[in-house]
Amino acid sequence: MAETPKEPRSMSQAIRHFNNKMPVLGERVYIDESSVVLGDVTIGDDSSVWPTAVIRGDMHSISIGARTSIQDGSVLHITHASDYNPNGYPLTIGDDVTIGHKAVLHGCTIKNRCLIGIGAIILDGAVVEEEVIVAAGCLVPPGKCLESGFVYKGNPATKTREISEKERSFFKYTAGNYVKLKNNYLDT
Repeated sequence: MAETPKEPRSMSQAIRHFNNKMPVLGERVYIDESSVVLGDVTIGDDSSVWPTAVIRGDMHSISIGARTSIQDGSVLHITHASDYNPNGYPLTIGDDVTIGHKAVLHGCTIKNRCLIGIGAIILDGAVVEEEVIVAAGCLVPPGKCLESGFVYKGNPATKTREISEKERSFFKYTAGNYVKLKNNYLDT
């Protein structure tokens, strides 16, 4: 019996405009059809958004760099401008970042080559410098800055130790691994 050809996967329902702003995607971006990417969102080349992730740029901008992976069930949002916070906080994520399953990123900045663990929460105005590991379940409070080259864990986040050379090489490895995986999905 011949195999029935598959219809091409559609990302169109996952990508939505809001207030006349449509997400802008780089080249070879994979967005799972069960996720939502809405509004003022920019996603860099070779990045991926996995099932049930929500990226909501409805009241401020979200910028995601190249080769960055947003894992299943993650929620990415912003802090809107108000009397309490006149400029609000956009959400900015750099290149070669892996965001673990069910992470919550809210109006924060994640710089290049970071690993954000499963279920981690990073809040308004927090900054995660380059080459940082935020452990699974870690809570980064509003306005906290995580110094480059360290592992942070706990609630609230505490610096535990320096990153090893093996861990440092893992940032590029895991980013590249998710580029390969999303390419398989795009080719299916």
